[in-house]
Amino acid sequence: MAGNQLNGAYYGPSIPPPKSHRRSSRHDDGCCCGCLSCICGCFRGCCGCIFNFILSIICKILTTIIIIVVILGFLFWLIVRPNVLKFTVTDASLSQFNFTNNNTLHYNLALNISIRNPNKRVGIYYDNIETLAFYKDVRFGSQTLGTFFQRHKNTSLLNPVFKGQQVVPLNSDQISEFDNEMKDGVYGIDVKVLLNVRFKLWLFKTGKVKPKVRCDLKVPLKSKNGTSLGNEFQVTDCDWDYKWRLFR
Repeated sequence: MAGNQLNGAYYGPSIPPPKSHRRSSRHDDGCCCGCLSCICGCFRGCCGCIFNFILSIICKILTTIIIIVVILGFLFWLIVRPNVLKFTVTDASLSQFNFTNNNTLHYNLALNISIRNPNKRVGIYYDNIETLAFYKDVRFGSQTLGTFFQRHKNTSLLNPVFKGQQVVPLNSDQISEFDNEMKDGVYGIDVKVLLNVRFKLWLFKTGKVKPKVRCDLKVPLKSKNGTSLGNEFQVTDCDWDYKWRLFR
């Protein structure tokens, strides 16, 4: 064993490498990073404060505007007290209403329509009035009436007359309904009133609005001597069609 140790080369214990005397910069880097983190945190905090301040101001402004609008609307309602116009068909005279073999309807219909403006301070400019007559949802007559101004707390009368002939195609069920109405002497006729109006409150005028009114009528046919073949016509109130376009 001693011989084996003598035969191998022996160089002695290993010499450790020299120690480096370079100063560590960890402390300086940590200090720098800490300062930057502090500055960034303060910056983010300031941004958050500014955003919250702006958001608070916007909310206060919107709340104030809503309150003012509600108060003004309530005051306007107290002063004006707006009411809906009332359309009523007070009389209807049907002297002709018959079909020929080629689905041509011959008709002669005269109506009296009253318009009641119940408002105390609102006047109405009727710039255009168009009346349409329908049978089984098919239009067979129309008439455009004159323009006028209606004062507050006032009733105006319209007198449209539909006379002539028009092709009105009917299916088998509608022909059967017409035959039943002819036996009873009373016909279901729909009349629509298309309006183009402006409202006046004191010296102020609104823009044009286009409401539509629908009148579902049961009109008795009159004989040649002027008497009704069925029951007498009943005064009929018309309904507003709320699917109309407000402004142009």
